[in-house]
Amino acid sequence: MREDKVYIRLKKKIAVANDYLITIKDIAYVTGNINYLEQIEALKIYQITEEDNNVSVIDGFQLLNKLIDAYPFLTVELLGANQVIVEVKKNEKKANIVLISLIWLLLCIGSAMAIMNFHYDVSMKEVHQGLYYLLTGTEVDKPLWIQIPYSIGLGLGMILFFNHIFKKRFNEEPSPLEVEMFNYQQDLDQYLIYHENVLNKRND
Repeated sequence: MREDKVYIRLKKKIAVANDYLITIKDIAYVTGNINYLEQIEALKIYQITEEDNNVSVIDGFQLLNKLIDAYPFLTVELLGANQVIVEVKKNEKKANIVLISLIWLLLCIGSAMAIMNFHYDVSMKEVHQGLYYLLTGTEVDKPLWIQIPYSIGLGLGMILFFNHIFKKRFNEEPSPLEVEMFNYQQDLDQYLIYHENVLNKRND
């Protein structure tokens, strides 16, 4: 006699609208040797409410309990992650152009001040003057043929470092900023899983 078996792999994160009724298909990939997979995928798992705020977490045990109650003779194997992070989309506000412009201006001024203060701290002007003297034997106050290429190279170096010009990428390699953002998102997801778990909330 063939055993009815289903394999389920939970998605890591999904985004849904407010008051959305989550089914297995929304949070997991399902396969198996049965002919009623669509019924299993349509099984209701969790109803998003106002109490969930912006984020909720569905645990794999919650899904298994629903499946066991609905199909007691079905063998289920849960693969991969054990939790799904559910982001609840609220009504998004339109971007404030004035606020964005002020933030952009503040960041540009702050970056420029940081670069200038760094060059002042390391006496970059004296370094350029000394380098010019070593190469030419002449002392000048403004060695422009060193300072101009250095300034251009500084900008190009930042572009290459971040691997972006606006939305254009130079290659498939992620930039250091993208790696840090990825690590930050991983840590944030782990925090949400620990503190926002739906089963833990119900137990509390």
